[in-house]
Amino acid sequence: MTQHSDTLLRVRYAETDQMGYVYYGNYYTYFEVGRVEYMRDRGVAYKEMERDDDSFIVVAESSCRYRRPARYDDLLRIRTRVADLRRRTIRFSYEVLREADGEQLATGETLHVICDREGRPKALPEKYRAYFDAEPSPPPKTPGPSARAKKLAR
Repeated sequence: MTQHSDTLLRVRYAETDQMGYVYYGNYYTYFEVGRVEYMRDRGVAYKEMERDDDSFIVVAESSCRYRRPARYDDLLRIRTRVADLRRRTIRFSYEVLREADGEQLATGETLHVICDREGRPKALPEKYRAYFDAEPSPPPKTPGPSARAKKLAR
C-alpha cells in the first residue's frame, strides 16, 4: 500500500485574496482535506473513530511553508503522509502541488494529540496503529528564501 495519499481539489474564487492568490489560511483547510482523505483511503472513518472509540485527533502544532502562489481555478494535488507516529501523537506531512505542472506550492505539517472527548490525552487505540504507519521522511532540505521573498526584502 502506498504510504501517502493524494487528494485533488480545485481552488475556488472565495479562497483567493485581492491579489488573486489563495489566502494563506486556506492551506490549513487543504491540509485537513488531505488528512481526512488519507484516513478514508485506508478505511478509517474519523467520525466513527470519535464516536466508537472516544478518540479525537486534536491539532497541537501546525506549520506551512509557502513556495509559490496558487490561484483561482488551479487544480491542486494535496499529498499527505504520516511523518511520525507515537503512542499518543501523529505528525502528518503535506505537500501542495499544482496538478498542471507538478510545481510544489507549499509544504506543511500538523502534530496531533489523541484525546478523549474531555480533552485528556490517551493512547491511539491499537486497531488504528497499522493504518497510520509512518513513511520515512525525505532528506531535509534547507532552501533559502524564495525569489519573491528576496525581492520583497529589498
